[in-house]
Amino acid sequence: QVQLVESGGGLVQAGGSLRLSCAASVSIVSFNTMGWYRQAPGKQRELVATVHSAGTTNYADAVKGRFTFSRDNANNTVYLQMNSLKAEDTAVYYCYVRYKIFDYWGKGTLVTVSS
Repeated sequence: QVQLVESGGGLVQAGGSLRLSCAASVSIVSFNTMGWYRQAPGKQRELVATVHSAGTTNYADAVKGRFTFSRDNANNTVYLQMNSLKAEDTAVYYCYVRYKIFDYWGKGTLVTVSS
């Protein structure tokens, strides 16, 4: 069983920055896939960024060049640095991992970008 706890969300003005954190209850080096998803009001959950065990990071087109995924293996934490935020980035952001054959999600952290 893997527990994921996100933090770092909040209210920010357009053009500002936030860094989201996701702390895992087990070692993240064993995860097959890690990533961040988001769900805006009235919309489906969508991929923001994922990194696979081979090390390749994929970003949604909407966030390329603005968001950066990173990890701290020693502290079992992954991050999402979000710069140049836009109103359309407003959403609940979820941490996701695939561990062995199971998918795990955090409860989410709300990011609100005011225009």
